[in-house]
Amino acid sequence: MSHQAQPAEASEPETPHLDFAGTTPYEDYVQADVLTHLQHTLSDDPGEMVFLVTTQVMELWFTVIVHEWETAANALRGDDIPVAVAALKRSVRELEALNASWRPLSQLTPVQFNSYRSALGEGSGFQSAMYRRMEFLLGEKAASMLVPHRGAPRVHAELEKALHEPSLYDEVLRLLARRGYGVPRAVLERDVSLRYEPSPEVEAVWTSLYSGKPDDELARLGEALTDVAELVWRWRNDHLVATRRAMGAKTGTGGSAGVAWLEKRAQKNVFPELWTARSHV
Repeated sequence: MSHQAQPAEASEPETPHLDFAGTTPYEDYVQADVLTHLQHTLSDDPGEMVFLVTTQVMELWFTVIVHEWETAANALRGDDIPVAVAALKRSVRELEALNASWRPLSQLTPVQFNSYRSALGEGSGFQSAMYRRMEFLLGEKAASMLVPHRGAPRVHAELEKALHEPSLYDEVLRLLARRGYGVPRAVLERDVSLRYEPSPEVEAVWTSLYSGKPDDELARLGEALTDVAELVWRWRNDHLVATRRAMGAKTGTGGSAGVAWLEKRAQKNVFPELWTARSHV
């Protein structure tokens, strides 16, 4: 018995909706056309494109990580540890993606980098306002870091606001104090626009928490913060290595000390007592 051939269309999957009156809903939501036309290279070197796009991707990751840490800080102010921990855990995955952004740049030789370095002029990553907001949320405060942004009123106002707000770690320590732990008054009432300095009493609080039940929600909060701190340290070290490989010990873009500046940054631990307390458990 012969079988009548079926139309080819009958065996094909349903065709997605293709006809839209204006731009596609995807474009309206993602703004892909805007994103993919933000690349304006300033040299003829083909390697500049990956440098520019990678830097722009880093800025997007900075933005979402700032959002997560601000979400966590707001939750801590409301004593909502589960929401804070969830935001911190999301930021860990985002930090991993951010750190992976160094891979396209990690093999740059001095000759390759020099082929388009002049296009940067005085531009430097330390001038990134969103990265500065990340640093402020980590407690790395410095009013001098607002100076490069005086010519951009909105950006300057946002940074100035972040400078004078408690950092993520400040909110953690205030929560610990509300829970009855011995965070000293000097720490709780410090000028939050200044860089956070380690406290022996805060170290003792974390030692006590880590000596208790490992599934305690405050201990889990400490571990989420430690995950963040570790990846920030890795970010700084990956930056250092990529820079050392691309330009050695030469003066950095924007007049910074280059590798010497990055080496100094890489030596600092974020949330310091979470690291030093481990020696006493």
